[in-house]
Parts: sequence; structure tokens; C-alpha cells
Amino acid sequence: MSNAQAVNEMFGQIATRYDFANHLLSGGFDYYWRYKLVSFVKKHNPSCIVDLATGSGDVAFALKKALGKKTQVIGLDFCRPMLELAQSKKAKYNYGKDLIFDYGDCLELPLADQSVDVLTIAFGFRNLQDRHKGLEEMYRVLKRGGALFILEFTQPIFCFRTLYYFYLKNILPRLANLITGRQDAYNYLADSIKKFPNKETLKIEISKVGFTHIEAYSMTASIVAIHSAIKS
Repeated sequence: MSNAQAVNEMFGQIATRYDFANHLLSGGFDYYWRYKLVSFVKKHNPSCIVDLATGSGDVAFALKKALGKKTQVIGLDFCRPMLELAQSKKAKYNYGKDLIFDYGDCLELPLADQSVDVLTIAFGFRNLQDRHKGLEEMYRVLKRGGALFILEFTQPIFCFRTLYYFYLKNILPRLANLITGRQDAYNYLADSIKKFPNKETLKIEISKVGFTHIEAYSMTASIVAIHSAIKS
């Protein structure tokens, strides 16, 4: 089984408990992280946003609520149980036709060249089987002057690192097992965070496909960061 297939299966099996687990295990900080992401996006006044690896749709919903009817928001994901959850939430809260959820793989986006004003991806970039190919696809579908925003875990500040990794390895998986019944999913989370590039290395990766004006904004003792980049 490929890494992509394993990730797909894993998230599919925890979909119904995914939102609750995120809110609890992040201590509620996930609301603040999404708020900051949306505030950066709003500055670009986009007409069309695509939220990649949208999962249960929380980022897409936050973007739609903030930007209103003037902006079309499309959430794409390759995990169908997650998409079903996003669709059910959309129906519950009666969002209009300009919020769409659909199947889409970040490594082969079902979007035309230069068709999107802003791309967002929150806590999904780390899971891509080929980050460089994913970035190439993101660059392809963005319009000239379009913006990419990557909200992702990163390496925390040094004085917090020991405590943080202890939490990831010893506490988070056990709590997650109580909530979702899938400790392995959160063992994977801890392992993937440790292996993920630091902010400066990720900026270099982003630049290699042609993006410019690349910046990183750290939050919460630098356990997460928003990387922004422009397609010149």
C-alpha cells in the first residue's frame, strides 16, 4: 500500500471524530490558526479560492463566512469519507452554491491552468507523497499574482521542543485513541511532524517551483506556521 493510500484509509476511518479530536488535541488553538489564515487570505480580495486537502471543510467554511457571496470557495480532497462529512456540514448550515466540495488529488488537480486566485492547504501539505509535484500543481493552477497559503505544523522554538515532542509521542496518541479509536493515526501525526522540514527549508522547497515573495509566520511557540507565496 502506498503512503497516499494509507493516509487516505486512515483519515477515512477517523472522519466522524476528526473535528472533535482536532479541537481537543490542539487545546482549541486550531480556531485561532484558521482565523489567522483567513485574515491573510482576505487581504488578496480573491474571487475564487480553492482549499486543498479540505478534510471536513472547516477552512473552507471559515473562508466562505469571511469573504461572503463575492467569492467562490471550492474544497478539494481525495478522502471520500471526509468529503461526505464536509457535504453534510454544508447542508446543515445552508451554505449556497458558491461553496463546493469535490474530489481532488493535490498531485493531479482537476483545475485548469491559471484559474485560481488563492490556494490554501491546512495540515495537509505534510501528507503529500511528493511535495515538489504538489507545489508544481499549485503553481500551475494559480493565476499570475495569485497567492498560496500553507498552514502546517513546523519545528517549535528550542526551549519548548522537548516538552512538545514528549506530548506528541507519549500523550497525544493515547488521548487520540480514546477519542477516535485509532492511535496509529496520531502516531503517524507525531512522526510526520518530526520529519517535516523547518520553516527555512520549506521556503526553499516552495521557491524551487517558481514562487516568489515567500514568507513564514509562526504561531503558538512556532509549533505551526503559515507560509505564503506569490506566483509572479
